[in-house]
Amino acid sequence: MTVLSLGAALLGAASSAMPAANTADTAPVQRVVITGSTIDDRFGENRREPSSTTTLSGRKVEAEHAENLVQVLRALPGVTIDSQGGDDLKIKFRGVENQRYMGEKPGVAIVIDGVPVFERTGKVNINLDNIQSIKVIKGGASYLFGEDALAGAVIITTKRGAASTTGALEADGGAYGYQRGLARLGGAGEALSGHLQLSDRRADDYHFQSRYATQSAAGHLRWSPLADAELALGVEVDDRFRDKHGTVTGITQAADDPRGEFGRDYARHFDVALQRVNLTWSQDLAAMGQLLALGYEYTDHTVFWSAPQRFSDTGAPVTAGDAYTTLNDYHQRQRGVKSEWRHSAGPLAVMLGGELKRNRYLNLTTAKVAYRNSPMGPVVPAGTVMGDDATQERVHALYTELKWSPQPAWTLTGNLRHDRIGLDYTAEPVDGNGRVAIDESKAFAATSWRLGAAWTPTDELSVFANASTGFRVPTVDQLYRGSQNPSGGVANNPDLAPERATNLELGVRHLFDAGGQRLSVEAAVFQIDRRDFILDTNGQYGSGDGVTVARYENIGGARSRGLELALHGAPTEALGWDLSYTYLDAVFTRYDHFNLALGNPRGRPVGSPGCPVAAPDWNACYTVVGYRNTGRSLPRVPPHTLNARLNWQAPGGWRLWGEVDHRATAWADEINQEKWPGRTLLNLMAEYGSRLPWGQGVRLTAFVRVDNATDERFYTIARGTNDAQSYATGFRYDGVYNAEDLSLTVDPGRVWRAGLALRF
Repeated sequence: MTVLSLGAALLGAASSAMPAANTADTAPVQRVVITGSTIDDRFGENRREPSSTTTLSGRKVEAEHAENLVQVLRALPGVTIDSQGGDDLKIKFRGVENQRYMGEKPGVAIVIDGVPVFERTGKVNINLDNIQSIKVIKGGASYLFGEDALAGAVIITTKRGAASTTGALEADGGAYGYQRGLARLGGAGEALSGHLQLSDRRADDYHFQSRYATQSAAGHLRWSPLADAELALGVEVDDRFRDKHGTVTGITQAADDPRGEFGRDYARHFDVALQRVNLTWSQDLAAMGQLLALGYEYTDHTVFWSAPQRFSDTGAPVTAGDAYTTLNDYHQRQRGVKSEWRHSAGPLAVMLGGELKRNRYLNLTTAKVAYRNSPMGPVVPAGTVMGDDATQERVHALYTELKWSPQPAWTLTGNLRHDRIGLDYTAEPVDGNGRVAIDESKAFAATSWRLGAAWTPTDELSVFANASTGFRVPTVDQLYRGSQNPSGGVANNPDLAPERATNLELGVRHLFDAGGQRLSVEAAVFQIDRRDFILDTNGQYGSGDGVTVARYENIGGARSRGLELALHGAPTEALGWDLSYTYLDAVFTRYDHFNLALGNPRGRPVGSPGCPVAAPDWNACYTVVGYRNTGRSLPRVPPHTLNARLNWQAPGGWRLWGEVDHRATAWADEINQEKWPGRTLLNLMAEYGSRLPWGQGVRLTAFVRVDNATDERFYTIARGTNDAQSYATGFRYDGVYNAEDLSLTVDPGRVWRAGLALRF
C-alpha cells in the first residue's frame, strides 16, 4: 500500500492547495482523467490529449473488407507501411526508419492487449480478423512504451465484450487464389463472457513463389467475481507461412518479369508459429482509484531459408529456385508483468506504473545442403553449424503520468519513464570459420518524457502542443559484430550509446458547420530530431575499402519535419467523406561517410593482384565511391501523400465506397540518385446488407471490392544501395550503379475480392 498511500497523499495535498471555487461566479472545476496506459483498452477522450492520436473501431476495420492492415492505416496522415504479403507488416511514422529496410526495427512500438509484440526485424504479424480497436499515437512515445518508440505507437485491442459474444460466419474469395474464412461464437452472462474465433486467410499471390497462409485461433474470457473487479484472459495462436515477396532487380526486369520468375530473393520459405497469452486484472478501489495488473507471454518460432546456393558440393553451378544454403531457426520469447495505479481528484489525476520484462532470443543457423562458395572452394557439409547464439534481455521500468487542469479550458500533461535494460549475449564457437565463443553483458539506462498542454475553450475546439522523446538501445549485432564474424571486416564496439529522438508538435482539433454540413479537422505541424544514430563507419550497407576495419558508431542523425491534415465531413446522414494529407521533409542531419560499392563487394579491391585498375573483372573485383549524405533526403519518404475517401449509404441496404490514394515521387537511395516514381490509385467497393426474416437479429452482408481499379503499374517499393547482379546484365556485375541495380517490387495491378458474412 506504500505507492497507493503516497499517491493519495500527493493528490490530497494538491487538491487542498487549490483555491476554493466561488460557486456564485466560477465555472465548475474541470475533472480530468488519465488517458495514458500500457494496459488499459478503454481510451479516454481525444480532445484533451496533447499528442496526435487516432482511434479506429473494429467495426470500421471490418467495413474496409481489407486484405491487410495497409489498406486500413494508409488513410491516416503520417503513416506508411511496408508489406511482404498477407498480414506481415512493418509500420512507420513520419519518415522515421524509412531509410532502413532490411533487418531493423521501425521505431514504432506495437502493443496488442498490453503485450509488446515484434519480430527481431521489426515486422509484426497482426491478425486482421481479431481487432476490436486500433489507437495510433504519433510522436516520441517511449514515455509510456519504452525502447524503440522513436516515432510513436500502435495499440491494438483484440475482440472482446458484448460485440464479440454473438456469432459470425464469413467467407471471401478473390484474385490470385485469395481465400478467407472465419467462424466466431460467443456468449455472456452476469459475471462471465467470452468468445472463440477461428480464421483462415491464404493466397497464391501475384508474385512468383509468394503464396501465404495464416491459420488462427483466438479467444477471450472475462470474469467479474466482484462488482468492482474483473479478470480477463486473452489467447491467440497463429500458424503462418509466407514465401518470397516478388523482388526483382532493375527496371528492365520489372518491365519484362514483373512477377520475379528470374532470380532468387535472399530469404524465403518462412514458417512462423506465434502464441500470445495475457491475463489482466482490474479493480476499482473506491476513493483510492483503480488498480490494473497484466502478465503476458508472447512466443515466435520462425524457420526460414537464406543465401541462394551458387555452387554444389562438386563445384557445379546451381540455379534452382529452391536451392538455398542456410537454414535459420529462430526462437523468441517475451515475458513480462506490469501494474498501474491511477486516480483522479477534481482537477488533478495521476498514474503510477511499473514493468518487468524477461525476453529471450535464440538463433541457430546451419547448412541446409552441402555446397561450395566458389567452384574450387572448400565444401561446406550439410548440417554444419554456422551460428548458435542467445540473447537474454532484462527490462526494469517505472513510469508515471500527471494531468492537471488549472482552469476549465486548460489541461497540462506530464509523463516520465525510466528504463534499465540489460543484455546478456552468448554464442557458441563454430569450427572452420574463425568464430570464437562469446559471453558478453551490457546494461543501458534511459529516461523518457513528455510535456504537453491542451486548450479547449469550447467542446468543438482544442489546441494542443507537446514535446516528447524516444530511444532505442544498440543491438547485440551492432555491439559485437566483430566477435560474431571476425572475418567480416566490422569490429566490436561495446561503448555504443542508445539512439535518441525528440518530437515537437503543435496541432488543432476543430468541429464546425460549413455549407450546411458538419466538418471536423485535425491538423498538426511536427519535427522529429534523431541523434546518436548508429551507423557502420563504412556507411549504412556500405562496403569497406579493403584497408580500414569499420565498426558501428553513434555517427548519424536525421530530421523529419512536416504537416499532417485530416478532414471529415457529412453533408447528409447517408453521405460522408474523409481527406488526409501529409507533407514531409526528411533529411540526414549527419551522415558524412557512405561507401557505394561498384562490382562484387565480396571480391578483391581494384588495384590488388588480379584486379587491374585499367580493366577489372567486376564479378571478381570491386571499388568504392565515397559520398557525404549529410543534407540529402531520406530515401523512400514521399514529400506528399494524399488519401480521399467517400462513403454513401445508398437506399435499399446498399453502401458504396471509393478511395483515391496518392503518393508523390521519392528517392530510392541514400545518395539521392535514383527515383521511386509516385502513383495514384483508385479503389472501389460495393456492399449490400439485409436482415434475414428467419432468426432474430440475423444479418447477411455481401461485398465486392476492387483495388487499383485503373490497373496502374507501379513499384510498391524501390531500394538502391550499390551495383548489383541485375537482370539487364545477365545477373553479372558491371561496375555501374543506376536504375538497373534497384531492388523493386511490382504491384500486381487490378485486384478484386468478394465475400459473404452472416452475423447473428
